[in-house]
Amino acid sequence: MPECIHLDQITPVAAASNDGCQECLKAGDGWVHLRRCLSCGHVGCCDSSPNQHASRHYTATGHPIVLSHQPGEFWGWCFPEGLFLEFDEGTCP
Repeated sequence: MPECIHLDQITPVAAASNDGCQECLKAGDGWVHLRRCLSCGHVGCCDSSPNQHASRHYTATGHPIVLSHQPGEFWGWCFPEGLFLEFDEGTCP
């Protein structure tokens, strides 16, 4: 299984919002699931959401890895490599 070469870009940063997708909240829109950027803490909606703000954030910033921001989920996604990343609950960024 290929290993992500962007793991060194994970920084210990808190979520910028715990209330939901930052852009959707401003616009009054809804979302399906949330993703947190592991470079800056931006919280955006997933690709199943109408606005896909997590992917848009990656396109705008180049920040490569997001973590599921759903309670009890410990997985991430590397956008440039298209890799699913599994984390342990105790070591989840």
